[in-house]
Amino acid sequence: MSNNTFGKSFSLTTFGESHSTCLGGIIEGFPANIKIDYALLESELERRKSSSPYSTPRVEEDKVKFLSGVENDISLGTPISFVIENKNIKKQDYDNLKTLFRPSHADYTYFCKYSINSSSGGGRASARETVCRVVGGSLAKQFLSQFDINIESEIESIGRYNYITQREEVEEALKQAHEAGDSLGGVIKCTIKNTPKGLGEPIFDKLSALLAQAMMSIPSAKSFEIGDGLESCKRFGSEDIDHWNCDFTTQTNHSGGVQGGISNGMDIVFSVGFKPIASIQRIRAINPQGEITEIENNGRHDCCNLFRARVIVESMAALTIADLIKRAK
Repeated sequence: MSNNTFGKSFSLTTFGESHSTCLGGIIEGFPANIKIDYALLESELERRKSSSPYSTPRVEEDKVKFLSGVENDISLGTPISFVIENKNIKKQDYDNLKTLFRPSHADYTYFCKYSINSSSGGGRASARETVCRVVGGSLAKQFLSQFDINIESEIESIGRYNYITQREEVEEALKQAHEAGDSLGGVIKCTIKNTPKGLGEPIFDKLSALLAQAMMSIPSAKSFEIGDGLESCKRFGSEDIDHWNCDFTTQTNHSGGVQGGISNGMDIVFSVGFKPIASIQRIRAINPQGEITEIENNGRHDCCNLFRARVIVESMAALTIADLIKRAK
């Protein structure tokens, strides 16, 4: 399988499956002589773990073991490799799915491409793979801290409800979905502050395009909007222009900090939409002979993944900005 690397000058390559012995990665382009902030790394990994009653009951230790590139807690400037053991594996949960393709999963498309599937879980398509992204993102954040760049995210909506203003309705919808063995999706908003002007390339490696690629590579991501997104498409040009201030900031930020594919110094603002998890309690699966059967889905899955996805969105944003800064040097 190719294309397991994100980034060019600051890159992360990941490996491992949902229920393999371990997952891991290689980070290239991380500068030398930076003290690794293990407390930040651990806190980022904690954010990715089950953080609500609506998250997966699978809880892993997620202890990172660095194999190279770090000595006495200081980066060497060489490739940083790491592994994370999978210790809470329950392959037996998938015994009834070994010869079946689940609906709206990667089972069938992976089989079409490789003529084989991982025997349990979602393999490389599982959100378990994102633990490696959080490690890479944590180190990217540590690199970006030198430039005072800060990345923040928040949940905008869950299901049909605004997460900020309709918290009671959100809680009731989550409760109903959880009790019914169903799931809910939603939207995460992310803001990158203090980004230098001039990041991004004019044509195919536009900053907005790279962010879109980064976000749409996250499992269950279904939409990406930068700035005002679709709302901009409904306005007159006179309503959507970001007019200048005398200091080269803009009076509004409809464009989300990116113009012509290049950062303009304003906050970079984007949103990522996540579909509801397809691994619900009862599903209608299909076998290679085209026979459809309704079965119990015994795997451990999120009712809503938004609570855990925030740090993944931030991690991919950090990797994107870190790569563009390294390219600009």
